[in-house]
Amino acid sequence: MKIFGLLLAMIPAMIMSTLYAVPANAQATRTWVSGVGDDANPCSRTAPCKTFAGAISKTSVGGEINVLDPGGFGAVTITKSIQIRSESVEAGVLVSGTNGIVVSVGATDKVLLEGLDIEGLGTGLDGVKMIGTGKLFIRNCSIRNFTINGVNVAGTAHANVFVEGSVITGNNVGVNLNGTGGAANKAFVEHSIVENNTTAAVQVNGPSSVVLSGSTLSGSPSSIIETNGGSAVSYGNNLLRNAGAPTQTLPLQ
Repeated sequence: MKIFGLLLAMIPAMIMSTLYAVPANAQATRTWVSGVGDDANPCSRTAPCKTFAGAISKTSVGGEINVLDPGGFGAVTITKSIQIRSESVEAGVLVSGTNGIVVSVGATDKVLLEGLDIEGLGTGLDGVKMIGTGKLFIRNCSIRNFTINGVNVAGTAHANVFVEGSVITGNNVGVNLNGTGGAANKAFVEHSIVENNTTAAVQVNGPSSVVLSGSTLSGSPSSIIETNGGSAVSYGNNLLRNAGAPTQTLPLQ
């Protein structure tokens, strides 16, 4: 009877500990970051997190991280389908001596980066680095001042990266494709400015390929560098200045 009574006395404490454990493990489909947030928060609208790295662990697969107000939200490594979006709010990723955003996802995963200001301070490595497979969409972003690449498509097997409405400037190479272990990757650069990069605006190493549409590639020694069978396709409405020509130039339909 004493043991039975002791167990009954323990039940309320067990229930309370279970209730408190649920929020700690739960992931939300939509989370928030703020310049004055705290990563100890649940990343809700009223209790936002401070960094993308803090928010991503509290965001479910296929979920979305939104920027509530201006701030610097730090580097992040993405390993699942997710969206990180900012609309009309300064969303900084400021790094020194490292990569800005690393994407390492599976073949069926999709990642969206939208409205981000990714700055390497002249010492950062790659602004956005795709090392997995799957699809990565970069929309309305600014990627600047990285010592290696603004966007590096180094996927392990058939990675696809779509760059739209973005500015990529002040890096060594603006957009670089060089698949790991000879993997064939693809990039699509649309309505973007790839300007004033030290070596080239776009560099493609075989068997990868890039498709250009409505974009400006200027201010670099080479607009396009193609090696080992790498190819670039221009849809004829691009502005290319300085050395390098696309493998194919196709008229608009």
